[in-house]
Amino acid sequence: MQSACDVTARRWGGFDTLTFFDAKWQLEQTIKDLTKAINISSDENPLWIIEAGEPDIIGFALDASKKEKHKYVKVITHHPANDNAGDFYKWQQILDFGIEEVRIPDQNINLKVNFEDWDWAKNHKDERLQQVWIQGKIAENDNVVKFQKGKWDCSDAGMVLYWITGANVKNGLKMGTVADVKKILMSFINQKE
Repeated sequence: MQSACDVTARRWGGFDTLTFFDAKWQLEQTIKDLTKAINISSDENPLWIIEAGEPDIIGFALDASKKEKHKYVKVITHHPANDNAGDFYKWQQILDFGIEEVRIPDQNINLKVNFEDWDWAKNHKDERLQQVWIQGKIAENDNVVKFQKGKWDCSDAGMVLYWITGANVKNGLKMGTVADVKKILMSFINQKE
């Protein structure tokens, strides 16, 4: 996961002002950074958190943050498998902090697909798109999530797609497809050429 973030950020650009933490090996720094983000959130500048995996870090940061700031935190989720995967926090405990739940439909429906649906990226001349395909293949082979076997699964990225297309502020794309992802990536590439 860390490699996917670092390599993607370096290849696509635009992330120079961000710090990527390895939440497994930099747990304390990760929680501290998220706590800081919660504490500076406001009505004019709410914090959007994408729950792509277990909710433990979110729970630790909420527990360490100022309680009056929780009303400015929006957590996007799409699947109970993520919500209740934590070792320390379950979804109801996250909700009990007083955050806003932003639940979108199950993204596996349109974004967990056959590998052939991503041949356009694998066979594209742009190495950045090829790398996107490689990351999907690595995820399928890593044996962490067993139900990904034989599928190219970017379902959690559906929450990012929802957020970058406007989320609940501007009617974001709640059920993104591979075609939607392709359109955004190709538009970016064509704009830079």
